[in-house]
Amino acid sequence: MLLSYLFYFVIKPEGRTNYGVILDPRSYPMPKLDARLLGGEPKELDAYHGKWIMLQADSGDCAEACKKKLYDMRQLRLIQGKEMERIERVWLITDDKPVDTVLIREYDGTRMLTVNVDKLKSWLPSDSNTSISDHIYMIDPLGNLMMRFPKDADPNRIKKDIAKLLKASAIG
Repeated sequence: MLLSYLFYFVIKPEGRTNYGVILDPRSYPMPKLDARLLGGEPKELDAYHGKWIMLQADSGDCAEACKKKLYDMRQLRLIQGKEMERIERVWLITDDKPVDTVLIREYDGTRMLTVNVDKLKSWLPSDSNTSISDHIYMIDPLGNLMMRFPKDADPNRIKKDIAKLLKASAIG
């Protein structure tokens, strides 16, 4: 008992159990991004209102780090089981480079939107030694940007955060 008091009152554990960085949504209101589907039709992120959005932003070239994030996002959604329908995967494409057809097929179900990169950079936060394309972000069902995962994030640790988010936001 003495040890527990020592740890709680003297050492003061941080108490943080999340892996991703929790963001204050008041600092990052969702802007209109002038987003378009690959076919050219307008589509903003608010079209996915009511679902959790797992988001990444990257070039249409989609280098290896981009492909890994797409893969991780797909697997992280699948591993949620019956809760996976509450999550949308979105790739915001930051340039005019064409997306490989094989990549589109491989990540079927991922919403691919081209966006105005300047608006995107002014909205999505990143650390001083990273860029927006290094992170996976989470947007809550109300449209609030609320979490950013670190560069080269560990999918097992992301999985735990997503499971907690889904559980905490479950209705009923």
